[in-house]
Amino acid sequence: MLSAGQPAPLFELPDADLELFDLREQMGRHLTVLYFYAKDDAPGCTTQAIEFSDLDADFRRIDCAVVGVSRDECFTHADFRDKHGLAVRLLSDIDGEVSRRYGVWRERDIDGVMRSCMTRSTFIIDRKGVVRYAQYGVNPRGHAGEVLEHVRALHTKGIRNAHQQGLGRHPQIQRDRSGR
Repeated sequence: MLSAGQPAPLFELPDADLELFDLREQMGRHLTVLYFYAKDDAPGCTTQAIEFSDLDADFRRIDCAVVGVSRDECFTHADFRDKHGLAVRLLSDIDGEVSRRYGVWRERDIDGVMRSCMTRSTFIIDRKGVVRYAQYGVNPRGHAGEVLEHVRALHTKGIRNAHQQGLGRHPQIQRDRSGR
């Protein structure tokens, strides 16, 4: 299992339009919310995807991309997206390799039989590729709003840190304050 402060495992996966999503490319540009869910069109998974999609403009305003991952095929993702008018990008982890690396694909004892299954989980990854938030066993209802608040806090903290380090200030003002 991953926790805040650890490097996010890098990966490339195809999306619903068969285009590759490369986490390494995203890192320098945006904060990334990466959420794992069990199956397209399952009730909780649908609720979660719709809630993230409803907040898509809010995430974009604070420079954050939201990406969902399941083991469904790309075409299944496309049908799911189109059926519900989803705005989030859906990635296909057919072999479960990325899910295993994030610790969300696990063996569980279900009625005395060991079965592999997806644990609904969410990660916020910063521009340097560090996990800033990790939650396993997510309750889908209301989760997108909770994640948005975490992202807003990270975004605000990043702006404050940039100003404290002198980034984002006008160069002439910096020179005047330093006496030069």
